[in-house]
Amino acid sequence: MFVEVAERGSFVKAAAHLGRSTAAVSRAVAALEARLDTRLLLRTTRAVTLTDAGTRYLDRCRTLLAGFEELEAAAASEQAEPQGLISLTAPVVFGRLHVLPVAAAFLGEHPRLRMRFLMLDRNVSLVDEGIDVGVRIGPLADSSLKAAKVGRVTRGIYASPAYLARAGTPETPEELGHRDCIAVSAATGENERWAFGARGRPRKTVAVTPRLTVTTIDAGIEAALAGLGLARLLSYQVDALVAAGKLTRVLAAHEPDALPIHVIQPASAHVPAKVRGFVDRLVPALRKKFG
Repeated sequence: MFVEVAERGSFVKAAAHLGRSTAAVSRAVAALEARLDTRLLLRTTRAVTLTDAGTRYLDRCRTLLAGFEELEAAAASEQAEPQGLISLTAPVVFGRLHVLPVAAAFLGEHPRLRMRFLMLDRNVSLVDEGIDVGVRIGPLADSSLKAAKVGRVTRGIYASPAYLARAGTPETPEELGHRDCIAVSAATGENERWAFGARGRPRKTVAVTPRLTVTTIDAGIEAALAGLGLARLLSYQVDALVAAGKLTRVLAAHEPDALPIHVIQPASAHVPAKVRGFVDRLVPALRKKFG
């Protein structure tokens, strides 16, 4: 009642808006001032104005009322069918293999929901792109993100059994300097440096001159399957092919430290129920596979 009177500058107008009598609104504001032992409004026959204390109190009241309205909306949405848009992002292959199936199942359960899925092999700003949920592989540089670690993956060297039968299996990372290598890079085929070694083991980088450079993971995998050489790939990208015997992992003892996988969100005080519901589905699904 105090906020309505202050904003409208009139007990009569505030009472009409609230559907109360003018006397009831006047008594309520007077009781508030008595409880605070502070004069909030200056009353004249022509106008109602704020005191300095009233101005400060009004600002805090507006903030508290806005927060209460948001709390009520969030509580109501808990009971409502999820609807509207959820925006996601993930690396291309990881998104296709491990996030898209969870998203498809969630969409199937909630017909009023829509999703926009950006599958990109580069990090994007969640806030700038309006993205609700992301999956990021590797250390998190942005400490402002809300993150849940769901597992880890390794970066290794893979080749087809046919290539290894023809060219032999490398025993040390240094041998890659004179082997047929496949690079997944935006570069133009110049030398690359591949890192090896982890905690407790000597760390080193090896210069390789790729015989083939491609710009997508899928192309690199296809080249390795075709026997063109040794490719450096993440384990989740080729686990099924290794299990099927189509690719072989080599130099496993020299691999660098595993990379963490996080499900990330903007650090917002209020997370819509639809987003929270999807994250609650995605996080355990990924932890089951990679945790």
